[in-house]
Amino acid sequence: MSDLELLTQSLARNVRHWRSVRGFTLDVLAARAGVSRGMLIQIEQARTNPSIGTIVKIGDALGISVTTLLDYERGPRVRIVPAERAVRLWHTEAGSYNRLLAGTEAPGPLEIWDWVLMPGDESPGEPHPAGTVELVHVTAGELTLVVDGEEHRVPTGASATFEANVPHVYANRGDVPMEMMMAVSVPPPVQ
Repeated sequence: MSDLELLTQSLARNVRHWRSVRGFTLDVLAARAGVSRGMLIQIEQARTNPSIGTIVKIGDALGISVTTLLDYERGPRVRIVPAERAVRLWHTEAGSYNRLLAGTEAPGPLEIWDWVLMPGDESPGEPHPAGTVELVHVTAGELTLVVDGEEHRVPTGASATFEANVPHVYANRGDVPMEMMMAVSVPPPVQ
């Protein structure tokens, strides 16, 4: 199965799922998203490959991210996204493109960080409040990510997401500097 077929089927499954979770009929979702009922039927039956603009409208209407709509690998608390699995959603003949590296729902504050770890360095992280999620994307070197005592290697070009309410460590066990971008999503405070 091609990446496009996999994404089309994932989109179909996830739109049906989230529409059901929200209790929306096809007509309600169509009205909220500004997309025709016929287009939604084609999407839910995996018979079309809609534009990124249509996917964004549907995600906004459902209150979820594009990442969640296209996600086909729900699974463990730590999810490594190899560089070759980043989703290319748009490109031009001139060579311009965007890639969805990794994402998660963000109900509260969201921070983005730039990190450099020299060889042999590590930075321990205390558990954050329940519901906190961290996303990392390694741009140079290799990150050794330790989450709740379990090691995960994240090479250059790969991304990872994990629930950060457990002890975690960012380490560079290689012999070259490791560089990464990190986003932290913290749930809103309980009122």
